Amino acid sequence: MNRFVIFVGAVLAASISVASACTAAPSEPINFTLTPERGSDSIQASFNSNLGRGHESNWSTGFRPAELAGLDVAGFRSAGSRPLRFALVREAGRLDCAGRGGDSRASGGCSFTPDPGFIQLLESRRIGRPTNEQALGLMAVNVRRELIDAIAAANYPTPTIDNLMALSALGIDEHYIAGMARAGYRPNTLDALVQFKALEITPQWIGGFMRIGYADLPADELMQLKALNITPEYIAGFDRVGYHHLPVDKLVQLKALDITPEFVRSVAGPSGQMPDVAKLMELKTVGGRY
Repeated sequence: MNRFVIFVGAVLAASISVASACTAAPSEPINFTLTPERGSDSIQASFNSNLGRGHESNWSTGFRPAELAGLDVAGFRSAGSRPLRFALVREAGRLDCAGRGGDSRASGGCSFTPDPGFIQLLESRRIGRPTNEQALGLMAVNVRRELIDAIAAANYPTPTIDNLMALSALGIDEHYIAGMARAGYRPNTLDALVQFKALEITPQWIGGFMRIGYADLPADELMQLKALNITPEYIAGFDRVGYHHLPVDKLVQLKALDITPEFVRSVAGPSGQMPDVAKLMELKTVGGRY
């Protein structure tokens, strides 16, 4: 169980670092580089800002060429060097960038402008007015109005700006929130929703357990199942050898010891009698037979 807690903590720390890495101060120069994205027609854009005192902020993502408004894509990919400009426009604000490029590479500098309407939305929803650094972070992870509306519609607590950045950084959107609600899961906190998404718990994945009789599982049990990669197929295998509807805590213990239905068959007694779960764990540890 401790391993599960450590795993979730590590995932959450990673998700928080994604959001905090996107909070470069707009008053500082924002440098960019553009390079081809391997295996696709997309362009990889990387942004860097020196915050002083040895601190830097970096974020990078792939864009379809049309998302970099005004970019001369042919010029970017052609031989030689020439002036290039583009803008990255999102609901939270825009970056206007200029530099030089060619041979499928470009570099230069950007300026950031927060969107006044988006800031007004945050204030009207009592989320708060972002600092300049937070405004850039909201744009970098592409926080959108639809996410804010979905949080309110699902009756979650009012998010903080950091909540919005963490949710968007993990790809949580209005469709994910609505789908989880339809599956019967609306965690009490947005942090718990972040944990669900960080573990890739989806409505479709939950549906697989509902179909084998494991409906309405508590959120912490879902996270334990996902963290240990316990699947409906794994549970069904135990059903087939006589262990019907094992509770989640027993399944977690079995999976942690890599006990499988095949192992159960191998240690069954001559009469086919199956040991209880505690005996299975003992046998797995000592490598014996029932």
